[in-house]
Amino acid sequence: MAAPASDKLILPRYRRDPEGTQPPLGSPGYGSTRLRHPKQPLVLLPQKLTEVTGPLLGPGRLGEHDNDLTVQHDGEPQGQRIIVHGRLLDGDGRPIPDSLIEIWQANAGGRYRHVNDNWPSPIDPNFTGVGRTTTDSEGRYEFTTIKPGAYPWGNHDNAWRPAHIHFSVFGQAFPQRLVTQMYFPDDPLFFQDPIFNSVPDEKARQRMVSRYDHSRTTAQWALGFEWDIVVRGREQSVFEDEEDDQ
Repeated sequence: MAAPASDKLILPRYRRDPEGTQPPLGSPGYGSTRLRHPKQPLVLLPQKLTEVTGPLLGPGRLGEHDNDLTVQHDGEPQGQRIIVHGRLLDGDGRPIPDSLIEIWQANAGGRYRHVNDNWPSPIDPNFTGVGRTTTDSEGRYEFTTIKPGAYPWGNHDNAWRPAHIHFSVFGQAFPQRLVTQMYFPDDPLFFQDPIFNSVPDEKARQRMVSRYDHSRTTAQWALGFEWDIVVRGREQSVFEDEEDDQ
């Protein structure tokens, strides 16, 4: 006998981030969070159809050199050329295909191409520092870029940010956007960076650090670094009342 039809809407439920793996909204060591984080508790809403569908971010929206930041201008940028590659995976280890990934970063001297960045390090006229690509059917992505330099910031005395690249991942829709940072191994500035150290769990913190990949290092061309991006997995459950997701 067939099961009776239900008039309840079945919606996907997403796993909560494990305790201690995400930075708190207010991090005392990171001064700007005093002005940026919400003052009221967050209200968690269920993911409904309009939140997980369109607009689609397909390959037709990408330019020819969007994932190679070293050939976007007439001349070559200064600095160490690197190849950053990895996979975008869900919390169960499955690849996430056709996902838009964007990056932005400072140049080799640690300066952004931005009007508000005016510390005395030269701007590279051949490096804008932004790129994007989409993952393939196996969740793989790749960027060719320049290893960014450290730069000073006014958070605390003699404060310098470790070399890093900002990553934005859109998943399958705009409301699923996640933003993170990728660091480089053995950086001497980790000890005093409140953004890196705002993640309380040390194992989770180390997942932000890329791995030198000699197999992707190209002779007389570029060093290789591997960095996988893992987002929360999806668990299907009967979602009866919105109050269950508060």
